[in-house]
Amino acid sequence: MKRLLLPLLVAITHLSYSQNITSFADSVRQHYKVPELAFAVVSSDSVLECHILGVKRANTAYAAQAGDRFHIGSNTKAITSFIAALLVKEQKIQWNTTILTLFPELRWRTRYVYDTVTLANLLTFRGRLQGYSYDSETPTFRELHGDYAAQRMQLVANFLTQAPQKPDTNGLMPSNLDYITAGLMLEKASGKPYKTLVQELGARLGINFRFDYPNLKDTTQPWGHDADLQPLAPAESYKMNWLLAAGNINVSLEEYTRFIRELLKGLKGKSDLLPKKTFEQLLFGLPNFSYGWFNPPQLPQHHVAFNEGNAGAFITRVHVIKEADRAYVIFTNAATAATKDAVDVLLKELIQRYGE
Repeated sequence: MKRLLLPLLVAITHLSYSQNITSFADSVRQHYKVPELAFAVVSSDSVLECHILGVKRANTAYAAQAGDRFHIGSNTKAITSFIAALLVKEQKIQWNTTILTLFPELRWRTRYVYDTVTLANLLTFRGRLQGYSYDSETPTFRELHGDYAAQRMQLVANFLTQAPQKPDTNGLMPSNLDYITAGLMLEKASGKPYKTLVQELGARLGINFRFDYPNLKDTTQPWGHDADLQPLAPAESYKMNWLLAAGNINVSLEEYTRFIRELLKGLKGKSDLLPKKTFEQLLFGLPNFSYGWFNPPQLPQHHVAFNEGNAGAFITRVHVIKEADRAYVIFTNAATAATKDAVDVLLKELIQRYGE
């Protein structure tokens, strides 16, 4: 597929300036066989583009429409980190609060290497816990018991008995377990379930956040498509419920842009929710990966934060560019290799048109 990417880029580039952006995006969508594609370009004070194209399920006539919801996968991590920042501001928890401070009952079975792991470490992929994701084979549902909250606690307790993960070349130890653990800490510190914390943030921003794949509760919403472009029927996933704080939110494009614009406003010191320095910390406070955002080394005075969500049926990409006061959001309802290429092509074009 990569061999097709560059020729298509050349061919489409010749057409791009004679097309409006929706026509361009739809030509990309059709070429790469993406059922539904939604994208937005926003600044701190406006929405420059916001479009939803295609169909909700492959090989059907269920046309995409405003309000369609997409599973955002790991882009959930930025929301979890934002909630953490709000709770720190409210002095319900601190960035340097450790796991065992809130859960001393885990001391007897926790390796000493995790004694000093803090909330900040967990939210910045420096918690050292072993990797875990949607396709991990163990543990299975039958190995844990109780409701999902109890199961998440058992999952974390199990991983705290295991050897730590070795850092990669950037000093990071990426693991969804970091965010599962952080989610438990935020619940304990606030006295509220994670879903309630998310919905309270949504109420403040005018966003109706939900959870799981969109078609689970409403089959008229977009269906996700797997790596073979097969639509996934509504089904509850215990793993996605375990990975709640790491990547299990769904939201409409129109409403999600309100969260992203709040970040851009915050970087300008214009948010009422958090001070400017906290927004700087969240997106760019640490190299390579800060609080829910990748931010690889860049040119001076050029700060870009991004993340991608992919839980096996939806691919979503978000880029925030501080100096340009721009953010680019691309949502899709497929997880094929071709879908990734489509997102790359569209993002490149958006950046060329609207700035980097």
